[in-house]
Amino acid sequence: MTTSTQWQYFLRNLGAWKGSFTQLSPRGEILSDTPTLVTFEGLDDNQLVKQQVFKYPPGEPEPPPLTLEYRTLGRNILFFEDGAFSIGSVQFSPIATFGAELGLIYRDRRMRIVELFAPSGELSGLTLIRECLEGRNAREFPPLTVEKLIGEWEGTVTTMYPDYRNPEVSSSRLSIRLNGTALHQHLQTPQFELSSTGRVEGSRILFESGKTPMQVLLLPDGASCNTPLKIPRGLPFLLESGWLVEENLRYRLVRSYDATGQWTSLTQIVEKRLDK
Repeated sequence: MTTSTQWQYFLRNLGAWKGSFTQLSPRGEILSDTPTLVTFEGLDDNQLVKQQVFKYPPGEPEPPPLTLEYRTLGRNILFFEDGAFSIGSVQFSPIATFGAELGLIYRDRRMRIVELFAPSGELSGLTLIRECLEGRNAREFPPLTVEKLIGEWEGTVTTMYPDYRNPEVSSSRLSIRLNGTALHQHLQTPQFELSSTGRVEGSRILFESGKTPMQVLLLPDGASCNTPLKIPRGLPFLLESGWLVEENLRYRLVRSYDATGQWTSLTQIVEKRLDK
């Protein structure tokens, strides 16, 4: 993989994306919703990309747009071939805000989630961004529910690295079962197997038995967000977003960090349900 390849993947995001920024509490409650327009314009034969972010807060004056220009990409961001990406902190530090954005693309739609943590490591806030290319009629997906995740999922797993070494591609098998309020997951890959059980509380699933307590939030537009409740010290951890774009098709992005809090990789999983 090269910087040129990454730039070509970045260009998959060109266009005018109309949507909204929805602020969420750490438990997934909607706090505010602001209509937005985000544009990416290719200039100088696509050697320069100009980004503008327009916000239209209800009942308030329209602020000036945020304008950014790119000729190169930072080492805190990686793109996949379809334009999916993640940008964020490369190192957790107890003296700075920590977080990342994880963005997925499906046809004329984009879904992005920003996950932010306080210097203490506590999850402090989330932003769900739902967008559609301007002028298209793509509809928003239904809110995600536990029932929509139950079944056997077969996935293609692609992992990229910040040092631009060649991506690794493998397969996965994920089984999800519900027994009352207990959600059972079993994940198999060529490298490892992992079983976990979560407790369903409405649109929130808590995984509290492992070394790092995690939560999965089931959100509007078929989206989901998987985060530690608190960034662990001395243990690896991950930040994840998911998007159910069809009844039997789900995309996920996983941004992984090692035990020192350093960003190590970005993984895209494309999962298809087998038994429905």
